[in-house]
Amino acid sequence: MRAKRTLAASQVPFEVPEGPDLAGRLDSVLEVVYLVFNEGYSATAGDDWMRPALCEEALRLGRILAELAPEEPEVHGLVALMEIQASRSRARVGPTGEPVLLLDQNRALWDRLLIGRGLRALDRAEELGGALGPYAPQGAIAACHARALSAEETDWQRIAALYDGLAQLAPSPVVDLNRAVAFGMAFGPAAGLELVDALAAEGALEGYHLLPSVRGDLLAKLDRHSEARGEFERAAGMTRNERERTLLLARARECGR
Repeated sequence: MRAKRTLAASQVPFEVPEGPDLAGRLDSVLEVVYLVFNEGYSATAGDDWMRPALCEEALRLGRILAELAPEEPEVHGLVALMEIQASRSRARVGPTGEPVLLLDQNRALWDRLLIGRGLRALDRAEELGGALGPYAPQGAIAACHARALSAEETDWQRIAALYDGLAQLAPSPVVDLNRAVAFGMAFGPAAGLELVDALAAEGALEGYHLLPSVRGDLLAKLDRHSEARGEFERAAGMTRNERERTLLLARARECGR
């Protein structure tokens, strides 16, 4: 608030930069907005699985950016991604605040208004050439989930193909881990585990709790329950979110039955 008052008192004009200045600044702004959204969507620490106020603020900023820069595909791609992900908010948390994973969610609770807004933003991003940036492909992946009326109807092969493209466009170990999850769903857990093991060998995700979490899930699907239990326990020891730790320890106990 103090910064806003200072700017108002100084009558600093607000202008949208153009050309190279816009591209450089826009990338940074979009990255920050998405980081805020992600912290709200899956809190990295604390007692709550989600922090909805952060998601709402990131969405508000994204929508403003779409109005200020209507010809920028990356802006619409990010808005599409956030709208569709935010549509699942009510279904992501159980009665006592516990996490509900994607495949277990009641899709009747998904917000169809937000999904519609997200799909329209995705169409706009793709019309403007959004396939050249990282956000529209992620929005397209989210759209695959949104269009599936049940978890069983999810087009995992298309999601795997979209992750292939995203890994080439914006390579990162986290994208590779998500790609491994998609491959595990599309082509079987052994295929996903092979990719996860390769990532683990590289060491780029050392200390990242979702790596052993994903590995535990794939091992459990292969009936390698003792190994899966160890991976879930390792992931639980690495996360700083109490809700997530409880979920991971519960999964570890299930593997011991």
